[in-house]
Amino acid sequence: MDKTTNYRDLTLIQLNQEECLVIACDSLGGIGPKSQDKIKAPGEILGIFTARVPLLEVMATGAKPIVVINTLSVEMIPTGAEILKGIKREVEEAGLMDNIVVTGSTEENIETVQSALGITVIGKIYISELRLGKSSINDLIVCIGIPQVGGEVLTGKTANSKLLLKLLNISWVKEILPVGSKGIAFEADQLAKGAGLDLDLLPNPPIDLQKSAGPATCLLATLDKEYLPELVKIADLPVCQIGYLTKGL
Repeated sequence: MDKTTNYRDLTLIQLNQEECLVIACDSLGGIGPKSQDKIKAPGEILGIFTARVPLLEVMATGAKPIVVINTLSVEMIPTGAEILKGIKREVEEAGLMDNIVVTGSTEENIETVQSALGITVIGKIYISELRLGKSSINDLIVCIGIPQVGGEVLTGKTANSKLLLKLLNISWVKEILPVGSKGIAFEADQLAKGAGLDLDLLPNPPIDLQKSAGPATCLLATLDKEYLPELVKIADLPVCQIGYLTKGL
């Protein structure tokens, strides 16, 4: 691999012949407890879901997160402290609290009237263990969970780190890709291209492939078709087949 590689929404930086860093980031604005926020939500919820996106993206590659950097465009007390509580809760949910650094900054110079934040996650992995481009021709591509955005996220059941960790420990799940604001169809196409394959979508899938999935509310996975019934039993969210991976002419 090159010293620095952009792969989908990830940045990979080679450290030496064996290891690399995997970097992902996410941002949020206009949602929160402040007067000009378009959608009202507690600060802790902002921290949970904004941290979840880059954590899932890094972990889905097989990498272990080692640093979480938060840039909060709000004051520390009270809003920033609540957001940090959510970030640390999400890190703990992923089983990482004892082996990760959480650092960042807040806005203490200007009074803000709308919530905004960004989070970057850095992970580390042996290059040979990266779970990127591992899908094969004729694999099924399925969506686990349903896309949700905005206020839907506050009341619906979404993908999370526990589900991702469960999938990472299943040998017949080849690749996993969290879905965000660009929607299922876009991310499925990116997954196919990463494996050097084409995407053959089902003609009438029972799920909206264009809708934003907000803060990684659903996951894509590839697997041999024989394992689909087993995946349905294992997942605690709806599982929907959306297509196949094929080799173009």
